[in-house]
Amino acid sequence: MRFTISSTALSSCLSTLSKVINSKNSLPILDCFLFQVSKGTLSITASDSENIIKSTLKLDSSEGDGNFAIPSRTIIDAVKELPEQPLNFDIDTDTYNVKVTYQNGLYNFTAQNAEEYPQAQTLDGDTTTITIDAGVLVDNLTRSLFATADDELRPVMNGIYFDLTPESLNIVASDGHKLVRNKFFSIKSETPTAFILPKKPSTLLKNILNRESGDVVIRFNNRNSEIKFDGGILNCRLIEGRYPNYNSVIPTDNPNKLTVDRRSLLSALRRVVPFASESSELVRFQLGTGKLELNSEDLDFATSAKEQLTCDYSGQAMSIGFKGTSLLEILTNLESDEVIMELADPSRAGIVYPATQPENGEVLMLLMPMLLND
Repeated sequence: MRFTISSTALSSCLSTLSKVINSKNSLPILDCFLFQVSKGTLSITASDSENIIKSTLKLDSSEGDGNFAIPSRTIIDAVKELPEQPLNFDIDTDTYNVKVTYQNGLYNFTAQNAEEYPQAQTLDGDTTTITIDAGVLVDNLTRSLFATADDELRPVMNGIYFDLTPESLNIVASDGHKLVRNKFFSIKSETPTAFILPKKPSTLLKNILNRESGDVVIRFNNRNSEIKFDGGILNCRLIEGRYPNYNSVIPTDNPNKLTVDRRSLLSALRRVVPFASESSELVRFQLGTGKLELNSEDLDFATSAKEQLTCDYSGQAMSIGFKGTSLLEILTNLESDEVIMELADPSRAGIVYPATQPENGEVLMLLMPMLLND
């Protein structure tokens, strides 16, 4: 079996697919890429047994069809330093000896039998399909991933919750202290349904998808999902379990409203947080008419910081504490010039959302306050 392929196309594809491969695998075959040659195309698959990602490349020429597995580290290191040129693969299907010739040299190594390579689970039973623009999906995943948990006791919190309702598609993440809810009104369903996408495939999609690559088609049942995008397909196992009622924790009657420049608040927090206690990272917000004062201190090391910002604040004067790094993450993952914070009192959750919402969408983030020792 022989085929010819562009070196840069192969290297780019392998670099993308390698993100799914674990550093330590239970099955030795999972250290490999699965190569499948058929009818002038090359399909390359990478897997960690729970997530299987597959990309297809057009071959310059091919002679014979077949499957084989190549050690991932070997082939990645072999092609990543090569300039753009044709690579000629010659595979002995009996001995699995692989010879790769290029402009100034050749590689010789041994592939493996592909029969042991895990195959993607077929989606059986009742399935639901969601079609979403790649750019919208990337934006929502990027905004949500930081809020997912690492909780062995509540695995449902470790993924991103896709909740399809009659009003909108809600994409939600929470670790119990902070919460992100993205609403996308262009996608809805009269039959409510939902699934929890684990953190690893969510991160893979965020890094792999091109914002300009059109629609992404997500098919899922109660255990697995199949996500098709331009140039590839990702099969993954979903997190099973019941996601908490996230809407019930979002307050609807926070009367105190703060409007502030996002970048100014972000910069001020970055200056103030290093002076807060390392264990709590507590930053105190002192709010009054037209002004916001940030305070942090670490009594153990006798350090403190204070900074004032101009803002638009309508509400009663109050002092409320937030974890500085969590608020930094929230502000970093919002995009508008100004953000609005709605507060009730120092013991209730604060809501943060952009002054300008995305088209056909609504973004809301929630942060639980921290106790202040006055």
